[in-house]
Amino acid sequence: MGLRIYVFFIKTFGLYFSYFVLLFVAAYFIVFSFSSTKSTYYLFKKRLNYSTFLAALNVYKSYFTFGRIQLDKIAIATGSKHKYSFEFDGIENIQDLLKQGKGGILLTAHIGNFNLAKQFFDDQINPASVNLVMSDFEHQQIKNYLESVTGKASLKTIVLKDDLSHIFEMRKALDSNELLVFAADRYLKGSKTYTAEFLGKETQFPQGPFKLAVRNAIPVVFVHIMREKNFHYHFYARPAAGNEKTGKEILKLYLENLETMVRKYPHQWYNYYDYWNDFN
Repeated sequence: MGLRIYVFFIKTFGLYFSYFVLLFVAAYFIVFSFSSTKSTYYLFKKRLNYSTFLAALNVYKSYFTFGRIQLDKIAIATGSKHKYSFEFDGIENIQDLLKQGKGGILLTAHIGNFNLAKQFFDDQINPASVNLVMSDFEHQQIKNYLESVTGKASLKTIVLKDDLSHIFEMRKALDSNELLVFAADRYLKGSKTYTAEFLGKETQFPQGPFKLAVRNAIPVVFVHIMREKNFHYHFYARPAAGNEKTGKEILKLYLENLETMVRKYPHQWYNYYDYWNDFN
């Protein structure tokens, strides 16, 4: 419903009016989404060591930034791309990866706006070679509606299914020298996990993407698309070292990269729940 309302606002009144409305929407979520507000406050206060006042202030800024990024995604896809600038930082690492001819894994997170990947890949990499690996809920509830507004995306999706058919789809994609994109900072209930330290406290991460890379000797690149000032988006692509022997070694590099991004863009990491299981 929220997306539908904002599509109407953008098309009818423009992007700046939608940003104005978002000022009030962000305040609404502070009060009426207490669980996520509590979790976000914990991130700033306990994990990033902000003062009590700054932690509370930045909860609001986090909600506002999240909403603004969602609006940007809709605006860019519906004809306002000219308002934005895009910076490629390390795109050659992905191009070099594809030259090896055995596919690759791009590890991102629920940070920034990776849904804008098509806008970056169109001129640099064939978007048809990129497969987003996601849960069925994300696939059905969000992707389908956005495609009804913006048109069908050229990035492909592989949906994680109970019958494990996604494993064969991933294998087929890699055999075709395509890319698999995982948001590796969350795990699905019931999946195997690693325990590792992140932002000073241990939590769990999915084993799947990291084991897949090691078992099949597939090159890995860490990727993020972050919003900066003046309608500017910055694409980061950083390769893993390349000599990792275990999934946990890749995970360690991934978390080092992700922690750098979270500290640089603290309002753009969107895990609005008890990420470290501290509230039990």
